[in-house]
Amino acid sequence: MRNIRLIARLDVKAPNLVKGIQFEGLRKLGDPNAFALKYYLQGADEIFYEDIVASLYERNSLLGIIEQTTDNVFVPITVGGGIRSIDDVAAALRAGADKVSINTAAIKNPDLITEVSRRFGSQCMVLSIQAKHNNHGWEAYYDNGREHSYFDVIDWAQKGEKLGAGEIMLTSVDQEGTAKGFDVDLVRAVTNVVSIPVIASGGMGKLEDITPVVNEGHADAVAMAHVLHYDNLTIGNIRSYCIENTIPVRTI
Repeated sequence: MRNIRLIARLDVKAPNLVKGIQFEGLRKLGDPNAFALKYYLQGADEIFYEDIVASLYERNSLLGIIEQTTDNVFVPITVGGGIRSIDDVAAALRAGADKVSINTAAIKNPDLITEVSRRFGSQCMVLSIQAKHNNHGWEAYYDNGREHSYFDVIDWAQKGEKLGAGEIMLTSVDQEGTAKGFDVDLVRAVTNVVSIPVIASGGMGKLEDITPVVNEGHADAVAMAHVLHYDNLTIGNIRSYCIENTIPVRTI
């Protein structure tokens, strides 16, 4: 079993790091670069930046923030929000990102997944899926969980892999920001049908939440926000818990 990656997720409404519950009721928390540096020093395996208003304004405002982050943060950085074209991907990579995460533009133009994968490699192309539970399973949403795609999450994950996505950022909108634990059923349903890595996002609230999403959901990584931003836990606490509970993680 590969090492489980511990990813710090930073949702940004420039110039501030923000946090809400189910993407609503956003609170300003401060300078995203300061938080990214803190999590890097704590031992985060990756940093995931999301411009949460990029789709609304049809632009990504993170490039300057990424340039500053890469001055003193030396782990892989993924940038999401407002990535709509090959030119947008190139700009994010020039700013210092290692990967891009695409949701809205991929739903509207699935061929973009293939274009990014062919031009920059599949390892660069992260398909972001914002999932909401419905009577039949889960539907993929976009624009921070506000807009219906009418895509079934499981079908969309499989299609995304076939089109060239190298990884999936799977966010449970229902659990996001609640600190009530991951949607293990959702994660397991997706990992059962794809062979690419799946990052579980949305719901981390206590150390014990990692065990089921890894052991039962078979997540390859966990992305955390609330639990880190409010200093409920540190990356070090989480890594130590994983080691003590035989969850494979990178040792520092």
